Amino acid sequence: MNLEELYHLFTNCGSISIDSRTLPKGCLYIAIKGKNFNGNAFAQDALTKGAAYAVVDEAEFVVHENIFLVPDGLLFLQQLAHRHRQSFNIPFIGITGSNGKTTTKELVFNVLKQKYKTHVTQGNLNNHIGLPLTLLSLPKDTEMAVIEMGANKIGDNAELCEIFDPNFGLITNIGKEHLEGFGNIEGVALGNSELFYHLQKNDGTAFVNLQEELVVRMANKLAHKITYGFDLLDANYSATILSVNPSIKLYINDTEIKSPLFGNYNAENIMTAIAIGLYFNVSTESIKKGIEEYIPTNNRSQVIEKNTNHIIVDCYNANPSSMEVSIKNFMGMEIPGKRSVLMLGDMYETGAFENEEHEAIAKLIFSLNPNKVYLCGKAFGLQKNVLNCEWFETSASLYEYLIKHPINNSSIFIKGSRGMQMEKILDAL
Repeated sequence: MNLEELYHLFTNCGSISIDSRTLPKGCLYIAIKGKNFNGNAFAQDALTKGAAYAVVDEAEFVVHENIFLVPDGLLFLQQLAHRHRQSFNIPFIGITGSNGKTTTKELVFNVLKQKYKTHVTQGNLNNHIGLPLTLLSLPKDTEMAVIEMGANKIGDNAELCEIFDPNFGLITNIGKEHLEGFGNIEGVALGNSELFYHLQKNDGTAFVNLQEELVVRMANKLAHKITYGFDLLDANYSATILSVNPSIKLYINDTEIKSPLFGNYNAENIMTAIAIGLYFNVSTESIKKGIEEYIPTNNRSQVIEKNTNHIIVDCYNANPSSMEVSIKNFMGMEIPGKRSVLMLGDMYETGAFENEEHEAIAKLIFSLNPNKVYLCGKAFGLQKNVLNCEWFETSASLYEYLIKHPINNSSIFIKGSRGMQMEKILDAL
């Protein structure tokens, strides 16, 4: 069967799955392969469990009339997603950048859904496998699509753009992310610029934060761009910051907008959502409602009041740029009667820059002089002598220590790369 015929089967099924363990009844199962698994081996099992059809890329597994052979399962998944995207004539907003992608995505979604039937990337389904799954879950009545793009190396964003063909897009910022894959900050900029290059080639429109100098320069050649920022006369949309700590308040169009988020970087994320909402004719009151209803979860700028402690949990991920700016913002907060406490885990994927970047964070902490510092991980372990701190190899070890040495009356900031699992220590606070 060709792509068009298989797409017809997909539209009849209404859903797909790449996991035979959790597939919805009547779906199209697509076998993909990884380092430690071969999805082809589960095609027959998928039909037994209720899938209507299955697609494989190894002929020996075509053992049923409802199993179809394609040259490459992953490529087919991506091609099917691209074909489904072509059936929509709506805004597809691509969001990439070094920091704040997921928070920005959720804020934009919360604003646009006030007026439109909006579909958004779920969880972290933002890579070459997750993004096609996101596209293939688009309901037929979708009016707006907000798609997060996750890239680890040069070329990733270009590949994602080819799959979902964004006609709108934004780069949150350029920072030190995935240095192991991108190589250096120049590689990060080049990788993220692939979104703008796609928009330029296809007459698309970029939303450009004028506070981000590198992003502004990258958008220089774009024919269509919508600009925004704070207290800027030359921007299409501008707001005034009333406060960023301990929470954010912005003022725009005679309206004050409040958010439980904190810090200048989150103020920019909120401003992005405001600008996109205004561009798509969402009323200021509806924008205010969308922003104020967004409560961060999943350990992303999440604020928890527990016992006598004020806890900020931002440990979904970490890179040198996000670590630096979030520590500075945290230390700029003033919470009367609370001691300042940092609990930080290693930053992964820093490659050859691992020692240099962890040392830079240690020196930053030393200059800001928090009341107490707890560090986790082998990379931070090499910097423990720079600071007056407690060091632990794992978050589990820190958890055990905190059970025996409880912390009270403190403002606590927790951050680290996903693999450090810094959220584990919450139960000990």
